[in-house]
Amino acid sequence: MYGERVTSVDRPSAPADPQMVPVPPAGPDPGAPIWPAGVAYQPVEPDRFTRLVLRLHARAPRWAVPLAALGCVGVGMAYALLSDPTHAEPDARPTCLLKLTTGLDCPGCGGTRALWYVLHGDLPAAARHHFLFVFSLPFLAYLFVSWAGNRAFGWRLPELRLSPKVIGGFLAIWLAFSVARNLPWAPFTALYV
Repeated sequence: MYGERVTSVDRPSAPADPQMVPVPPAGPDPGAPIWPAGVAYQPVEPDRFTRLVLRLHARAPRWAVPLAALGCVGVGMAYALLSDPTHAEPDARPTCLLKLTTGLDCPGCGGTRALWYVLHGDLPAAARHHFLFVFSLPFLAYLFVSWAGNRAFGWRLPELRLSPKVIGGFLAIWLAFSVARNLPWAPFTALYV
């Protein structure tokens, strides 16, 4: 029709002459998928491991997931306390790969030291190592307590609602902080850890 070519998926190509307009084919769109009407598809049978996880989840008490999350936080705190990152060598393991290879502080550099100082009650030293980590700790703690209390005990604490703009603003400030702490001029050199 009108000198048009048909591509491999039976869709008309653009005409060579802008004056020629292709005629749409009669019937349904040839590019649309064809689904049989009224056919019910059977769900895929889960494998043995998935069935085991689903059974454990169904039988687990309400407090199991918050307790597991609290255990992970406890392991992180125990690591910070036992490793004493304030007296470690700069290349001690484990170390930040970005700092080891480039000498630059990554967005999380100083977080373990800040946690160590927070656990010892030295907030100024903790803020010196990672101010945004120390700033966000009360919010993270409240979010965890309200979620875990609701999940485990049915508590209805007021929810801390963070809009996407607030989260985006925090991430933008974190990015700016990460860049500023690597600048080699005063007063930014005070942020270098």
